[in-house]
Amino acid sequence: MWNYLEDASNYQGHAEKILIPETEAELVGILAEAQASGTPVTIAGGGSGLTGGRVPEGGWSISLEKFNKMEIHEGRAVCGAGVILRDLHAAARRSGQFYPPDPTETMAAIGGTISCNACGSRSFMYGATRRWIERLRVALMDGRVLDLRRGDKIDFGVKPVHRPRSTKHSAGYPLEPGMDWIDLFTGSEGTLGVVIEAELKLLPLPKELLNGIVFFAKDEDAINAVEAWRSVEGLRMLEYADKPSLDLIREKYNDLPEKAAACVIVEQIVEDDSAVDAWVERLEAHHAMGEESWFGSNEADRERFRAFRHALPERVIQLVRQMGFPKLGSDFSVPVEKNREMLDYYRGQIAARFPAPHAIFGHIGDAHVHVNLFPASEELIAEGKKLMDDFARKSVELGGTVAAEHGLGKRKRHFLPFLYSEAEIEAMKDVKRLLDPKWLLGRGNLFPMSPEHP
Repeated sequence: MWNYLEDASNYQGHAEKILIPETEAELVGILAEAQASGTPVTIAGGGSGLTGGRVPEGGWSISLEKFNKMEIHEGRAVCGAGVILRDLHAAARRSGQFYPPDPTETMAAIGGTISCNACGSRSFMYGATRRWIERLRVALMDGRVLDLRRGDKIDFGVKPVHRPRSTKHSAGYPLEPGMDWIDLFTGSEGTLGVVIEAELKLLPLPKELLNGIVFFAKDEDAINAVEAWRSVEGLRMLEYADKPSLDLIREKYNDLPEKAAACVIVEQIVEDDSAVDAWVERLEAHHAMGEESWFGSNEADRERFRAFRHALPERVIQLVRQMGFPKLGSDFSVPVEKNREMLDYYRGQIAARFPAPHAIFGHIGDAHVHVNLFPASEELIAEGKKLMDDFARKSVELGGTVAAEHGLGKRKRHFLPFLYSEAEIEAMKDVKRLLDPKWLLGRGNLFPMSPEHP
């Protein structure tokens, strides 16, 4: 039972009941009972979230793990909300296709990835989950079940809210008059309706991919390379890890170059062998450690590099458990032209204010790196939280967002007013009141626990 009352961030809650319906009718019945009794309802995904969104603070927790039907067709997949992302990737691959969104945590449930509009390492080319949804089946608290296709417009008026200039954004409702229903429910963090099933677009597997982990002796050279390589044709992944990040996994990867101060991870769709020659020239032009860098084009290489990327967040979780204090992590993204300025701000503030381990890695192609702080005392936890608040404000100042791919949930809902005006947040609450008048769904996500109480 405990697994339903926490997430990967170790945010913990409590519930009066944990319910696992097996059919749509059973789910709708549970929602009707909750509506009649005024009982809050929280939908539990796979538990891989980092913001407490699936964690109930009272009321009922509903897991959709039994909604695991999956059908693979040419160009599309039909998935229940409980289908695990890893299983979708595997099934699509067997059919010669792939699902473009690639969140790091492949044990995430499809419903959860829709809830927070998840992205991942391939978002540099393919964008976020929202872009790949063709149909949603959604249950509302009033008993209605909506079957919505791409292009179906909302049937009520909304006041528009502004969108940050970052390429990635998943905070609040992206309101605009005449918007698609699908765009409204995607990223709403379980506060407006319960996603039951989704139809997702699939693409044919690329004929050939070139993967590389490029090491640099100077971090500045790595950042310069990133800025130059964003325009490389066919590049679908552009990731980064700083020296503290590499140091975290040196014990596991003892072949890491000793002098490496940073690395850039790339994946490119290629047409012929000339791509390799082009990378030789790029590495030389940007002072990379060419001889020590890793490149490969077969499935074994891709799996090895995928494991390398995933080793970082896995090691972070291990470190947090060893230290006994919670990790503080960012999910901010800025316009790509502000990438260097935001990185400099992160580093300057950390150097001046946080005398404890930290690591910066992530989706630098979208100017979206994750800053991880590892406090070793209550005082450093407090200072780390202040730092995260300042990082959020700086991101907004530069035209960015306070949540790029994880949402805000409960842990980070106080960031919403950093980004949106009071009037814009009230416009979002108007939509919440329309679709969930008693404020029962996902209570505590995005907004206060109730309209009246913060």
